[in-house]
Amino acid sequence: MNDSDDTPIYLILGATGAVGSTLARRLSARGAHVVVAGRQVEALEALADEIAGVPFELDARDFDQIAEAFDQAKGLPGTLRGAVNCVGSILLKPAHLTTAAEFGETIATNLGSAFATVRSAARAMRRSGGSVVLISSAAASIGLANHEAIAAAKAGIEGLVRSAATTYAHAGIRVNAVAPGLVNSAMSRRIIDNPQALETSLALHPLGRVGRPEEVASLIDWFLGPDADWVTGQVWGIDGGLATLKARQNA
Repeated sequence: MNDSDDTPIYLILGATGAVGSTLARRLSARGAHVVVAGRQVEALEALADEIAGVPFELDARDFDQIAEAFDQAKGLPGTLRGAVNCVGSILLKPAHLTTAAEFGETIATNLGSAFATVRSAARAMRRSGGSVVLISSAAASIGLANHEAIAAAKAGIEGLVRSAATTYAHAGIRVNAVAPGLVNSAMSRRIIDNPQALETSLALHPLGRVGRPEEVASLIDWFLGPDADWVTGQVWGIDGGLATLKARQNA
């Protein structure tokens, strides 16, 4: 890393998803160096070409590969300012129908990758400080049927945020999370493309619509920037009111 170059560097895990790719474009447009990481090689390379970023193929369940991604980001000219873990999955099954393998995969993909991100970010940014943003879910704080595995994983992320924010505050590392409701993305396509499932979901969101990736990316972008320098240990809902409001019936 060239210490005389103060260009901000950001690492985005799960960068080819709807939120991750939108965020990558926002950061690049501001002149930042962006390392985009994930498993979909062709999509990674296309995104990296589009934003003049750096692609890094990895399996986010692998702690060592995440550490290598941080090494890649630290090797660029500039200063590593932040890391975002957009890796995630949705498993909609009641507990009694969820296999041990499905539960383990849900925990590894969501909570495991989040923990590995914090672990490597702390090692990479302990001298310079920076911002870590994780993705929780409205399902972590309210009881939604058939969300047992994903709710457990996301609730773990929220506990991780508060503990890590305390541990690394002295080093100037801020740790926060956003907690979306249903967002229009490939991951939620099975719900959105099912009229009955979509109608049920919309009825739970007081604002009556699905979220847009741009809205979530905008909040993450704010957490990464200087305007949020006094914010840490927070989980901010961006969910159309899902987690905190009771939708009116027949309004």
